Amino acid sequence: MTIGALTARFALVAALCLTTIAPANAQFWQCAPYARSISGIAIYGNAHTWWAQAEGRYERGREPVAGAVMSFAPTSRMRLGHVAMVSKVLNDREVLLTHANWSRRGGVEKNVIAVDVSERGDWSRVKVWFAANNGLGSSTYPVNGFIYAGDAPQAEPIAPQTIAPLTIAQVDLEKFGVETALAK
Repeated sequence: MTIGALTARFALVAALCLTTIAPANAQFWQCAPYARSISGIAIYGNAHTWWAQAEGRYERGREPVAGAVMSFAPTSRMRLGHVAMVSKVLNDREVLLTHANWSRRGGVEKNVIAVDVSERGDWSRVKVWFAANNGLGSSTYPVNGFIYAGDAPQAEPIAPQTIAPLTIAQVDLEKFGVETALAK
């Protein structure tokens, strides 16, 4: 074996070791566990199952309310659906969402805008802020509706040392004197 071949093998082994160590230090959030942890809605499983699981356990509806979870229906590009907590209702067609695993795999976005683009104004179709566009973009997403936390027990806080979320976007509304569901 030549020195070049030995060096290449060493570099490959070192690279493999580094790729297995790095993820152990990072927290990658999926949307469902993150939504559960911040909303207090105790539903488990993939996001596309939340709407059906909420039936009879939580109130569901078409009106956004701070603290409610927006349930996105699955699509061909988003097979497992998506869930996001409404952190603030801005008006009848705009809300701020806090969610994970949307713009970047495992990343958290706080207080980013979602706009109702449905023809009837019933929140059945939305556009959501996307980091790569630094805006809403042209994609629209079907929404089942909202799952209301009501008197749901708040999830136990997770120790800070176990969470190192990658926050992609965050609007600090407290700076502007605006209260959100996360501030309660």
